[in-house]
Amino acid sequence: MADGTSHPLSTGRRVTRRPVLVVVPLVAVLLAGGLWTVARDGGSPAPAATATGAPVPPPDVRAVETILRNRARAVRERDRAAFLATVIGASEAFRESQRLLFDNLMRLPLESWREETASPVPAATGDGGATLKLTLRYRLRGFDEREVTRTRYLTFAPGEGSGWRIVGDGVRNGLSDDADIWDGARIAAVRGRHSLVIGATGGLEEIAGRLDAAVPRITEVVGDRWARRVVALVPADDQRAAALAPGNPVTNIAALAVSGPAGEDRIVIAPGTFGRLNALGREVVLTHELTHVATGGARDGRTPLWLIEGLADYVGYKGATVPVRSAARELAREVAAGRVPEALPEAADFDGPDRLPQVYAEAWLACRMVAERYGEDALVELYRAAGRRSQEAALRSTLGVGTAGFTAMWRDYLRKELG
Repeated sequence: MADGTSHPLSTGRRVTRRPVLVVVPLVAVLLAGGLWTVARDGGSPAPAATATGAPVPPPDVRAVETILRNRARAVRERDRAAFLATVIGASEAFRESQRLLFDNLMRLPLESWREETASPVPAATGDGGATLKLTLRYRLRGFDEREVTRTRYLTFAPGEGSGWRIVGDGVRNGLSDDADIWDGARIAAVRGRHSLVIGATGGLEEIAGRLDAAVPRITEVVGDRWARRVVALVPADDQRAAALAPGNPVTNIAALAVSGPAGEDRIVIAPGTFGRLNALGREVVLTHELTHVATGGARDGRTPLWLIEGLADYVGYKGATVPVRSAARELAREVAAGRVPEALPEAADFDGPDRLPQVYAEAWLACRMVAERYGEDALVELYRAAGRRSQEAALRSTLGVGTAGFTAMWRDYLRKELG
């Protein structure tokens, strides 16, 4: 890199499987600051009185479904007045949030969008109304093969006569929606050749361009058995980025690949951290994350983490002019001092803060060695084989060497490249 920095994918990363969540961190010399995690409560379908006064009766499910169908129709027909008519009795603050929601939805290439009751039993009741748990389902045209699902909460109260109306969400009762990019800030959408970048900040065109450029580079290595398209989310700040990747205590991340339970792939970008990367760092980070999308993020739960991260780093750095000793300088210092790692990185090694730059460099150079000595096709085949069988069996079937022999070769390679 121009500023002499080391491996940009080296600090604070955590990977969670089911759903796959791969976090791309940054070197300390490139940036300062972090990403704050946001705790979220999925709520409970059991009734609970949480407001003062006498609870209202449970809303009529048929009336609620009619309201929700009206909202879905309004989105489909781009009818702002009809959408806002469903919240006409709510507070001004809530109505304003719904105006923002509708306007943001109109900026997206929606194939579908609808809300459904997840349970007829209120999640909470009180004198302000009855809060229902809903399932939001939507698809982005040209990108989502299946519907994306989110949990949302709306509070319903009796209106004039026998009617019901939406008067708020679940916040008053401590119920939090699953976060999505359209929450809380005005968004824009930029469509690239292979990418859709949705964000509440600047730089969306650059991100789309870098993702588009990465697609053929990734395909050259891993093949064309992937969709070759991606959705990237760029929220207003790093805290909102954490909310889009719930349950993952990460710091100092630039971007992360997320595959949700419905199978939708997203790259979430933390704008503050990402913005402090130089041009090469941004290119490597986005290519790395898109590689996770292309390879399915090793959803099998068996593939060794050194292969998952090492392959993504290999593709991310392929063609880059940064010297190996510079990209892996923390590990190079150890090897030069005679401290060569004894074994390939284990999953637990990627969790601790002490040697993360070295651990990621170890994984990267293991995959780089395979590509150089056996070819890129062998590296990809090893990756896929490791998802079907043990590491030992995968190494023997693809490279003709077991774990012990492979580790010895890798240690010699580290001495040669970094010593």
